[in-house]
Amino acid sequence: METKEKRNLKLFRKKNASMEVMALRWLENVKWNVKESSYVKYRNLVQNHILPELGGWPAVRLTTEVIEEFVQKKLQRGKLDGMGGLSEKSVRDILAVVKEICLYAMGCDVEIPCRFERIKIRNGKLETEVLNLQKQKELEQFLLSDECPKKTGVLLSLYMGLRVGEVCALKRQNILYTEKILCVRATMQRIQDMAGEGKSKTKVVVTEPKSLSSVRDIPIPNFLMKRLETLRHLPEDAYLLTGSTEVFIEPRTMENILSRYLRECRIEGINYHALRHTFATRCVESGFDAKSLSEILGHSSVNITLNRYVHSSMEQKRKCMEQATPA
Repeated sequence: METKEKRNLKLFRKKNASMEVMALRWLENVKWNVKESSYVKYRNLVQNHILPELGGWPAVRLTTEVIEEFVQKKLQRGKLDGMGGLSEKSVRDILAVVKEICLYAMGCDVEIPCRFERIKIRNGKLETEVLNLQKQKELEQFLLSDECPKKTGVLLSLYMGLRVGEVCALKRQNILYTEKILCVRATMQRIQDMAGEGKSKTKVVVTEPKSLSSVRDIPIPNFLMKRLETLRHLPEDAYLLTGSTEVFIEPRTMENILSRYLRECRIEGINYHALRHTFATRCVESGFDAKSLSEILGHSSVNITLNRYVHSSMEQKRKCMEQATPA
């Protein structure tokens, strides 16, 4: 008896494939060309969002109108629990995967009428919380109250812009003490374990940073250099947050640790990524040039830095307004 996989392959070769057939073929192809974490993300988007809505549609019926309607539905009621729509960013990620699937199929001579360049998703700007100067000073004083390595990790995000996964993956060998440079070479994250068939098990992985530009060397401020000196005795392969070569602190745990610190400081409404936003905002306010800041943050372009991570405080806006006022 002919297997489903063989039937799907025949349909694909006959250029009469459905979205399900094209998506599964694309996933099989892309699996060996991307990081495991990226593949897990693509697979989840395909299984949770694309196939339930578009899986049965044949390639010849995937028009611009059909994909636009799919996008609007995701924006309005796309959450898996049915309670509202997905964010613009989430829908943009889903649309990008749909486009890649179709491009792959078209490269195999499957005809798809959709004109993806005509589909636009508004870029809704969400205000990300940034610590004001007073709250930042209070948190800073708390973090500097002792030499706990976990507090040092938070300081690296607040004053060097590191992502939580990058902090968790840092090892003693990433500190160049003579040059006073921190080398960002890895990131840590928890992903689904693909080995567990049919089970939603997860695992922690340490991989290369999210992009080539995220691999970077950052000068270490003097006050942080003094704290890092206390870790100089560690083995080269030891994690900075634990001092162990085997035991680590994963990002989710580090986020919980920061939440505890914030409660002790009576600071509300801040998540871990806000530390990175705060760092970028303070740098711009102090006259930091955008190109250098972009490279320190590990962005592929200056526009990403300015549009996504920089938030002027009311104090900075007031200062600018006063400067524009006639003497």
